[in-house]
Amino acid sequence: MRDLLTISQELSRKVHDMEFGGAVHTVYNPLEYAFGPHANYLRRYGHMTAGDGPLKTPPKGRWLMIGMNPGPFGMAQTGVPFGEIGLVRDWMRIEGEVHQPPLVHPNRPITGFETTRSEVSGQRLWGWARDRFETPERFFSKFWVHNTIPLVFMSETGSNITPDKLSKAEREPLFEAADWGLRATADLIEPAGVIAIGAFAERRAKAAFKKHKLPIVRILHPSPASPKANRGWAEQAEAEMRAGGLLLDEILTDLC
Repeated sequence: MRDLLTISQELSRKVHDMEFGGAVHTVYNPLEYAFGPHANYLRRYGHMTAGDGPLKTPPKGRWLMIGMNPGPFGMAQTGVPFGEIGLVRDWMRIEGEVHQPPLVHPNRPITGFETTRSEVSGQRLWGWARDRFETPERFFSKFWVHNTIPLVFMSETGSNITPDKLSKAEREPLFEAADWGLRATADLIEPAGVIAIGAFAERRAKAAFKKHKLPIVRILHPSPASPKANRGWAEQAEAEMRAGGLLLDEILTDLC
């Protein structure tokens, strides 16, 4: 049976030889060049229960939280979804060697854990997890965080290109691979439901799980480009979780 690491490696192989044109100048795959910390994230928190350390098989019934794709100062640098440097290093205690992609965009260098820029989306998501659950072990006993698309797309100037802006011919095989990764992850962890972080994640969750009876709850994306998210993201996200049927207060009480 596959574990989270072999699912990640297989997904990386599926997207490795895909070609992208049009406005896409450079593509990064942090599942490859940031494999060290990415694997440490999967091993440490993918197969565990609160306070008990690693297990051979993941606990069942966690909520699967899914984002879109790596941010330039988050997962692109650390290999961890929404991987804001400080919270990955100091709260999650994740480390690992980060190499260089085959082609490096001069405006988007990979400096790994030496990165001085902060990923605001990651600050908000993981900051909420820290503030609400205190320890990563407590958080990951109830949730698992996964990025739908593993690749970073950049224009000639280095600006971010979101996966939905790719051509249809490029999107279809990419989304097929990404949906496979979502289903394989869900088959392994048997989640209570899916928390889609933003509209794109919700669309991919609905496509991947159209034959599954999984509840899908959409919450606001924590991007600083969202005026709404800039007005108290954590409070709004929690309200959306509760409205979608996630018993957040019971989860928190259960961990006390």
